[in-house]
Amino acid sequence: MRRHTEVSRRLSRAALLAVILCPLLRAQQAEQVRIDAAGPTTPFPHFWEQIFGSGRAILSLRQSYRDDIRTVKQAADFRAVRFHGIFMDEVGVYDPDAVRQDPGLAASRVEGASPYNFSYVDQIYDGLLANGVKPFVELSFMPRKMAADPNSTQSFFYKPVVSPPKDYALWDGMITAFAQHLITRYGIDEVATWDFEVWNEPNLDFWGGRPNMPTYYELYAHTARALKKASERIRVGGPSTAQAAYVGEFLRTMKERGVPVDFASTHVYGNDTADNVLKTNENVPRDQMVYRAVKKVHEEILQSPFPQMPLIFSEYNASYSNEPDVTDSIYMGPWMANNIRMCDGLTEAMSYWSFSDVFEEQGVVRTPFYGGFGLVAADEIPKPALNAFAMLHQLGDRRIQVASDDVLATKSADGGVVTALWNYHPPYGEGPRYTPPPADAGPAKRMAVRFTGVPADAAVTIERLDQDHGNVVKAFDAMGRPSEPSQEQIAQLRAAGKAAPAERATLKGGVLEIEIPPQGLVLVKLLPNGAR
Repeated sequence: MRRHTEVSRRLSRAALLAVILCPLLRAQQAEQVRIDAAGPTTPFPHFWEQIFGSGRAILSLRQSYRDDIRTVKQAADFRAVRFHGIFMDEVGVYDPDAVRQDPGLAASRVEGASPYNFSYVDQIYDGLLANGVKPFVELSFMPRKMAADPNSTQSFFYKPVVSPPKDYALWDGMITAFAQHLITRYGIDEVATWDFEVWNEPNLDFWGGRPNMPTYYELYAHTARALKKASERIRVGGPSTAQAAYVGEFLRTMKERGVPVDFASTHVYGNDTADNVLKTNENVPRDQMVYRAVKKVHEEILQSPFPQMPLIFSEYNASYSNEPDVTDSIYMGPWMANNIRMCDGLTEAMSYWSFSDVFEEQGVVRTPFYGGFGLVAADEIPKPALNAFAMLHQLGDRRIQVASDDVLATKSADGGVVTALWNYHPPYGEGPRYTPPPADAGPAKRMAVRFTGVPADAAVTIERLDQDHGNVVKAFDAMGRPSEPSQEQIAQLRAAGKAAPAERATLKGGVLEIEIPPQGLVLVKLLPNGAR
């Protein structure tokens, strides 16, 4: 009996040790990954970096905005930018009380004078085009003198008017005149390459019509027809909803009414909830929500009257609120890579919100690293997310299938193999308060990547984004997170935010062994034909 008891005790100790040690042993074991460089591939268009969002239209006239465009263009070579408010009064498009100033005479109302002034519109779009970026034209918000209720405003810092027009004839006339002006200035061959999106998130408080979606459908129908009056070649879409909502209903409604639709658009964020997006009671984690939403809308379109309708997610990010541990941090590297891996093939384009923290929805920016949405912080300081986009931009345009949830393998046009690998870990904190990374942030991921179809000793370059590479927040923490950095500190932060230099290595027997810390992203490039 005593012998049986002793054996039981020993077995219990062994079981306890197994419980403690097995996770550690598993963490130390390298994940085996095989990439066949000569294997079949599928098209891999860079859908995640075609469009970026930004602060409202008038901000694009600032030098800092244009400087940040050039920075992000160099990193991701994006083609278009989307912003709110091209019809807001500060842009000056619509004024029925137009005046003409004659030299030496007082301003006076001129009978027959145009109510439209496209001077700032031209400066805004000229500035984008001069930097190699097209407008993704969001048609919003309502000019105050056109609004049925000029006091119907949204809560953003700049208080956009969200009322329907008092007379749709006025709105239709402005839309057609706007489109005709763009065609005259830029030519229809250019304007036909732009996307025109009707309004922003009409299912939330950005639209004052009631009931909101039926009245939005009226707005859309008027707008689409007014654009097509200027040219049938103009590409128009909607419903530009929040929380991946109403796309199927929108397409059915427009089909029934014979209203033109050239693309469907909607939005989602990683911290949107399942009850709002999926109409379920699930607890969908942040790294899965965008994919789940994209997949849902993709399937709705397949079941709609327009099963081939292009889908654009014209806003997405890991968070719709200011969360420093999310949008300011290295977390965005593996989050982005994993999002790309899952959403591939489901959408024409996704517009990251946003490219810059030249941004005033919550008010004038007071300090860098407050959880802003941009890739570039105030004072032109690059965030880790900028480095993530620059790394992922280097992925090829053909995808190699890999049996791993932590790998994206691609082939580039020159025959090189470009692979992203990551170690996803949730944010260390959530909400507006910054949480420093814990001393023990979690296990590193060891990977043994075996490449076939390439020389066994091929040369590779390795780029890293993690706590110690390309991470300006580490330097900001070391400074004590000053709310108003000095010019010297800003220069130091700009330098600290730059991408880390690439490492060089060679395969050993066709294998690359690599360790990735938590929230780390790695880009491995094999040069064409094993060149060194």
